[in-house]
Amino acid sequence: MTRFILSFFGAIFSLITLGAMMVALAVGAVFWMYGRDLPSHESLAQYTPPTISRIYSVEGRIIDEFAQERRLFTPANEIPDLVKQAFISAEDKNFYSHQGYDLRGIAAAAVDAVASGGRDVRGASTITQQVMKNFLLSGDRRVERKIKEIILASRIEDTLSKEKILELYMNEIFLGQNSYGVTAAAQTYFNKPLTELAPHEAATLASMPKAPSEFHPVRRKDRLLSRRNFVLKEMYENGFIDQATYEVEVAMPLKSVQNGDYEPFRAALPPRNYFTDEIRRQLSVDFGEGEFFSGGFSVRATLDPELQVEAEDALQRALERYDRSQGVWRGTGKTIPQDQLTDEASWRAALNNVNIARDIQLENPWYPAVVLEVGTNDARIGIEGILDDEDGHWVPARDVQWARKRNEDGTLGRKGQVAGDLVDVGDVVHVRRMTSDDDGSFIRWTLRQVPQVQGAFMAMDVNTGRVLAMQGGFSYQHSVFNRATQAQRQPGSSFKPFVFAAALDSGYSPATIVVDAPIEINTPQGVWRPKNASNRFYGPTPLRTGIEQSRNLMTIRLAQEVGMDTVARYAEKFGVYDNMGRVLANALGADETTLYKMVAAYAMFANGGERVEPTLVDRVQDRFGNTVYRHDQRVCEDCTLPNLQAGQGPTVRSNRERVMDSVTAYQLTSMMTGVVERGTARSAVNLPVPTAGKTGTTNDAKDVWFVGFTSNIVAGCYIGFDQPRSLGRGASGGGMCGPVFNSFMQKAVAKYGGSAFRPPDSCDFIKIDRTTGARLSDSASGPNVVAECFRQGEEPIFGIQFDGGFAMGSNFELFEGGNQAAKQVTTSSGGTAIVGPKATFGTLSSGGLY
Repeated sequence: MTRFILSFFGAIFSLITLGAMMVALAVGAVFWMYGRDLPSHESLAQYTPPTISRIYSVEGRIIDEFAQERRLFTPANEIPDLVKQAFISAEDKNFYSHQGYDLRGIAAAAVDAVASGGRDVRGASTITQQVMKNFLLSGDRRVERKIKEIILASRIEDTLSKEKILELYMNEIFLGQNSYGVTAAAQTYFNKPLTELAPHEAATLASMPKAPSEFHPVRRKDRLLSRRNFVLKEMYENGFIDQATYEVEVAMPLKSVQNGDYEPFRAALPPRNYFTDEIRRQLSVDFGEGEFFSGGFSVRATLDPELQVEAEDALQRALERYDRSQGVWRGTGKTIPQDQLTDEASWRAALNNVNIARDIQLENPWYPAVVLEVGTNDARIGIEGILDDEDGHWVPARDVQWARKRNEDGTLGRKGQVAGDLVDVGDVVHVRRMTSDDDGSFIRWTLRQVPQVQGAFMAMDVNTGRVLAMQGGFSYQHSVFNRATQAQRQPGSSFKPFVFAAALDSGYSPATIVVDAPIEINTPQGVWRPKNASNRFYGPTPLRTGIEQSRNLMTIRLAQEVGMDTVARYAEKFGVYDNMGRVLANALGADETTLYKMVAAYAMFANGGERVEPTLVDRVQDRFGNTVYRHDQRVCEDCTLPNLQAGQGPTVRSNRERVMDSVTAYQLTSMMTGVVERGTARSAVNLPVPTAGKTGTTNDAKDVWFVGFTSNIVAGCYIGFDQPRSLGRGASGGGMCGPVFNSFMQKAVAKYGGSAFRPPDSCDFIKIDRTTGARLSDSASGPNVVAECFRQGEEPIFGIQFDGGFAMGSNFELFEGGNQAAKQVTTSSGGTAIVGPKATFGTLSSGGLY
């Protein structure tokens, strides 16, 4: 009997042992089979997650950020224990004790799945397993994935510390609202750094990983509150908070940015504008779009916030001034159905969903509004973000009497007499406060509209190329197309300085006489008869007057004399064009370029003829603080010395390429100073420091320009319709863009100053009559006397006339000869002189008619 009993239990023991061995072998085989081709977990030690790239102003303030996944990487040692404890309590309370997987949790999940007939299937994954799933595996719910997850989790526990694993998890986890990682989520939901989170806020974040969309702080507020309180209870039971803290925190209401309890982080940033978007566009080309949006770059922009505001204001004023002068009301073209205007909550919700510009600050902020009622004279409006008062907000009849409404068939209605002549119930409009100039008191609400006419403005430092301000249109939110860098426009007469530059380097001087007379040119399209803007002809005229008064016929003759090949090479050397057409019409700015290129080219006139590359970025650093781009490549010879002698500053040596003779640059600057003092910009530009520039107006005034500079800042403006058409009779660069330049530069000069343009040492000054080009005595004075710079050591020759080889009336002297060879000419005193040959960049002539 005893033997039987022992045999029986022996057999049972053998079966159990054999079964255990078989199970162990089976489990081992499964783990061996699934563990063969698993991805390497060792790469996690060099984890570099996609993070936000941020743009900073010169003061170090964040002005914009770009990211596909909004993540702010935070090392484990900088994450507060409270936040770690909240996530451990919510997701894996045995995190610090298990080896990557929790058998008890897996068993409990299996029991629940069986008991519910498969309806309640929960993952039971540890934090380590979730790291493996997020980084190396898919998110599908299959046994195979779970087995691989366990295998990798056990391996990673042998490779990385618990803190490193927690760091990976808390920076990678998705927490809703495009927020990845706890730092970005704390900013998104509470606009706080991790160090300022209270226990109930940390518990709220820890509630999100399970299913962010199911725990939305607004749509699923009650469910999120319940989950938060559960996490707080777990924190208390796990000993992370005491009972008193638990009772206080669990009683706290659920607050969030989304519920309007906190200001959003984005509210502290300025609205995205043309400047930061252009940085995005350029750096996406330089580094690749994927790397820029995920590389965690810190970008130090060249933007001056004060001048950017002034650039926006100056351009917007000019565009709105022109738009209102046309007297046509277009509105926004957006409407809200009348059935959504029945109560305030409905129309506010509907208005909030209308896509119109909300970034306009001209004079006062522009608000989106909807017309709620049209009375006999006035119209009642509901305004976004402005509470209604007892009487409501009204647009009075006198506010609409400047405009006519454009009808659906394109015709214009009668001039507005009452509000109903321009607006109907349901129309979405822009309005702003009209305030008193004296004390800023409120007068009334006034209708506004985004102009159809557009334009651009840009300003930069002439010596460094740092772009200080850029405005690519009236409103970025209305149109993201950056007209400063992307719009190809005809520069018109603002291109003429490059023709004159080529001439000055080809042996001409500011006192050289060029005939201003009619021209006829045969072209494949027929005979071209260019004219001056005044439709008058002025005969023999000095170069200086030609550029001051923007004489087209003189410019054509000069381009013919110098040769369009030379003019085009100059324009290409200065970066105005990549490949300029060699036709005479392009001497008057018929070829298209961008404002960005024109302003950069003018900077080289201002700085004495040295190449300067425009930049919107001073420096770019990667996520580790390494500088990967720096614009300023000048060499500081003394910066590494431990000390300098008293009163001695560091020596910074320029390594810029010279693109123009310094005398030529000064001569051209002096001539363009005359444009501002006596020429086409005299009535528009009036600054307290010496200023040079050039206006530009194309055929039919389809584009109007002004580009100008002081000793340290160059700025430019163009205005025109996106689909080019005439701006109307009387439109000109001086009249429309000149005031934009002047308004901006008033502020720029007040901040950065300015000085006289410094002539090079190789200048000899001789007084001439600017109207005739004749030489005057050193003691001469008067409004027509100008001290011109001539190259040192050369005796200038006066009295020579050039006609470009074109036929003209018999009362003008005609000079003939080949265009490519040097010329022997007769001077006014009966002597002879050699003029030319034409300049090349390999061998610049000594300049002047000497």
